[in-house]
Amino acid sequence: MPISQLSVYFFLQAAVILLVCRLVGKLAQRVGQPQVVGEMIAGVALGPSLFGLFLPELQQALFPKPTLGMLYVCGQLGVGMYMFLVGTEFNADHFRSRARSAVSVSVAGIAVPFALAFLLVPWLHEVPGLFSAKAKELEASLFLGAAIAITAFPMLARIIHERGIAGTSLGTLALTAGAVDDAAAWCILAVVLASFGGSWTGAWLAVGGGIGYALFMLLVGRRLLARLADHAKPGEPLSPTLLAIVLALFCLSAWAMDAIGIHAVFGGFILGACLPRGEFTARLRAQLQPFVVVFLLPMFFTYSGLNTQLNMVMQPALLLAALAILAASFAGKGIACWAAARLTGENNRDAMAIGALMNARGLMELIIINIGLQAGVIEPGLFAILVLMAIVTTLMATPLFNRVVRAGGNELRGAALGRPV
Repeated sequence: MPISQLSVYFFLQAAVILLVCRLVGKLAQRVGQPQVVGEMIAGVALGPSLFGLFLPELQQALFPKPTLGMLYVCGQLGVGMYMFLVGTEFNADHFRSRARSAVSVSVAGIAVPFALAFLLVPWLHEVPGLFSAKAKELEASLFLGAAIAITAFPMLARIIHERGIAGTSLGTLALTAGAVDDAAAWCILAVVLASFGGSWTGAWLAVGGGIGYALFMLLVGRRLLARLADHAKPGEPLSPTLLAIVLALFCLSAWAMDAIGIHAVFGGFILGACLPRGEFTARLRAQLQPFVVVFLLPMFFTYSGLNTQLNMVMQPALLLAALAILAASFAGKGIACWAAARLTGENNRDAMAIGALMNARGLMELIIINIGLQAGVIEPGLFAILVLMAIVTTLMATPLFNRVVRAGGNELRGAALGRPV
């Protein structure tokens, strides 16, 4: 297809994506779900699972394969910048409080999913359409464990903020456990991606390079980046020059992580976590977040949806695999985190609230499985199953949490605020 025609398709695709995602997102909000959940569903609906099922010719005419490269690049830019913005909100203080319960919940939320993945993969590895033929059993087990262990950390933070328990005992515990789980899952994913080429030497070089980059940013880069705040004028938006410098640093960080064999999202998150806090990052988010969330992220959801064929899940072998993975997902996060919280002395309603929040996967799951599909670790069958798992667990998180809060009444709110009950 001539490059001059790509822009014609792109602008039409962008218009359809924005309108459909906004509409479905608003419908999701009306039934008590976050906007992002509706956008996830809209992305799947625009793919072969719904739009392509009923109007296949029109769907192919709107999203022909030669045009998807541009959509992919915009989606990757969107998810990279989104993780960068998540990094700017990362609060290290969460690690310094509620340590005992947070560590227990985190360990359970990591160990149990990986144990279940190692039990399932010897069987799943033999089911056609799930894992690539090049994926070794160990790599498959680690990838599935990371996919089950991941938590929708940004959505978890949003729910906690909306419910007014940010900074409370319960909110701090959930945020801490979610952050630790996601960090561990991303590190293990980095090992899988680096080793997938068949060389563990390359894997350790990639992981070592990633750790070295993170340490440099934390120990040296943070001090250098702190000077950026000196150039921000109080009460005014960041200047175009300062914004250009930040975006250039983001691109370099994303490039560095890609170059060493990990993934661009790591670079974006690390840079965001090292930027100076306060008015500087608040104004940066105010200027970037609307464009990233409204324009770029829906393209990522749609590109994911175009690779999702939910009808594949109805095949008997894949349906059985899907049920097993869904069961492992609920047991590995929701039940395991609830049990760990109870064992460390949390009351039952707090523990149930933590289990409900930790069980959501959301956007983080889509990022991981898109990386796995592009790297050739998984095949479309498992991709579809994990998209379904991400949607189901995310849909359940808010209603379950709200139900626990309502059932808890003053007792749960008092516990969340750290008062005796």
